[in-house]
Amino acid sequence: MAMVMSMHWAGVTPEQYDTVRDAVDWEQVPAAGGQMHVAWFDAEGLHVIDVWESQQAFEAFFAERLAPAIQKAGLAGEPETSFSPLHRRFVAPDVKGAA
Repeated sequence: MAMVMSMHWAGVTPEQYDTVRDAVDWEQVPAAGGQMHVAWFDAEGLHVIDVWESQQAFEAFFAERLAPAIQKAGLAGEPETSFSPLHRRFVAPDVKGAA
């Protein structure tokens, strides 16, 4: 069952996110089981909404690819992460690629 992963990581900056994104290269080498990724920032830090084929797919991606890049980039603290079963997904037909 597809899962929605919601993450908030206090204090993470856009520059840190970009450093990790570039190191992991998930846009060119997509994660197995990853279906959608949206990230934004506010005064509190990083927010992410992902859709994964399963929670286990995200956990494998985190352990194998994301955690080493996070450690190398020196991000402090731990993210607040939750998973919920996906009920419905809609992507507008004209939406493609990264912003």
